[in-house]
Amino acid sequence: MRAMGAYVFDVAGLAISALLLIAYNLYLSRKEKRNPAYTVRAVNTIARTAWVESVMANGKDVLAVQTLRNSTMAATFLASTSVLLIIGVLSLSGQGDKLEATWHSLNLIGAKHTELWMMKLLFLLLDLFFAFFSFSMSVRVFNHVGYMINVPLSLNHKSISPQHVAIHLNRAGRFYSLGMRAYYYAVPLVFWLFGPHFMLLATLGLIVVLYRLDRAPKVLADDYVS
Repeated sequence: MRAMGAYVFDVAGLAISALLLIAYNLYLSRKEKRNPAYTVRAVNTIARTAWVESVMANGKDVLAVQTLRNSTMAATFLASTSVLLIIGVLSLSGQGDKLEATWHSLNLIGAKHTELWMMKLLFLLLDLFFAFFSFSMSVRVFNHVGYMINVPLSLNHKSISPQHVAIHLNRAGRFYSLGMRAYYYAVPLVFWLFGPHFMLLATLGLIVVLYRLDRAPKVLADDYVS
């Protein structure tokens, strides 16, 4: 019981941080239902759908290839970065006994046990693995879209209509967005290594920054509603 009590602040900090991030995402989802152009994510979904319809209707093959190539390269770069970060965290886990004292010098209320240190690194690893998986899936779906979007409409394939292709493209965009979210959420996890109070401060700061990044320009949102 005494050992469990030593982890109270860290567990509470992790729970509060997770609840804050979940509440923020629920808030965005609710706003999107009321106004489909409230967030940049929603506007991009609308734009990708319109882009697919324009490309397939006008036969802009070169434009499609170039755009999808840029998206694939960006997702590939971020997936590779995830692997490098995973290797870095694994290397850090092997030097915990040498670094714990330094990292815990600012830890005023949290526990300083080796087991908790490894658990923190495990959470960070899971986050980075999720980012890698998301970006890899994004690359996979972008490649599929590259073939589908160049199928002529004259063939009248029911399963390769512009609406169907747009669904796949938006799915790739969602995987890319999830990967970026995993990168963003790694920030509180890194600050957790210094103490639970730093984690909470980082979470609040992240939500403020994300709100400014996620919010679509008000002019676009108001025009869509009107």
